[in-house]
Amino acid sequence: MKSAQSRIKSISNAKYGYLFIIPFVLVYLIFHFYPTIYTTVLGFTDCKGLNNTEWNLLKGNIFANYQSILQNKSFQTAVKNTIVIWIMNFIPQITLAMLLTAWFTARRITVKGQGIFKVIFYMPNIITAATIAILFHALFSYPTGPVNDLLTKRLGILEGSYNFFISKTASKIIVAFIQFWTWYGYTMIILISGVLGINPDIYEAADIDGANGVQIFFRITIPNLKTVLLFTLVTSLIGGLNMFDIPKLYLNGGPDNSTKTASVFIYEQAFSGKYLYNRASAASMLMFIVIAICSAILFYLMRDKDAAALAKLKKQERKAAAQRAKSQSWR
Repeated sequence: MKSAQSRIKSISNAKYGYLFIIPFVLVYLIFHFYPTIYTTVLGFTDCKGLNNTEWNLLKGNIFANYQSILQNKSFQTAVKNTIVIWIMNFIPQITLAMLLTAWFTARRITVKGQGIFKVIFYMPNIITAATIAILFHALFSYPTGPVNDLLTKRLGILEGSYNFFISKTASKIIVAFIQFWTWYGYTMIILISGVLGINPDIYEAADIDGANGVQIFFRITIPNLKTVLLFTLVTSLIGGLNMFDIPKLYLNGGPDNSTKTASVFIYEQAFSGKYLYNRASAASMLMFIVIAICSAILFYLMRDKDAAALAKLKKQERKAAAQRAKSQSWR
């Protein structure tokens, strides 16, 4: 009788959980799901032109917009730039974040003022992109910017001022550095949170066995951070392939499209005088497909192989048991 009453009470209280998630569901449906579906549909239409409310589905080849985007040299360049800039910023970002995580969570080293350091490292992440773009544009300005002044007059590395704004390589490096500088503190905080969630008994056992700090970090910390690392990698991939604000605000994708990313290309197609909403939508869905495929590959590569093997074994056992039960029923 008591168990039945507790079950009824739990069922009656469950409705409040559904009430609490209604606001999120509504916001998601209105501002995320509907725009995604609408964008998908626009990619198969002839919708273009400012304030165009009358558009029709393409006749004949409905994938004409996708074919046009895939054959567009500017889009191909933008995708290459996006991947290169993301790799250039993510590798040093995750490396420095891991080093700082090892430093802050070391059991044999006490870092004084950890809170201050963490705030300083995380602070670039809370600065607006427009502010950062203006700051770095002023730092690398030509011919009398602070960086040029340091390289020419203070250090004497350069004989004359260097125009960073017309160099493709320098522009990519600067944009990648801005992305790295902005996000390494966030990545560090996520990794530190993951380390603090590891069972301390494991570390105590390693200390008793005589493991040093390097062995503990590579053989205990990193394997137990696989889920957190996967989250960091996937979110960085999604953010990197959607990179827009810094490349747009720093040099507007220049010089010579060297910092134009896929998101900047999509913006130009939709809003910079062209108003080709159909092609912008097609490009958006192509990037969505690329991100989905890359994320699926990452999930597959970083999956827990032992758990997957165990699940596969249990599935085979259930299948064998079902076959035995079926054969016995025939007898």
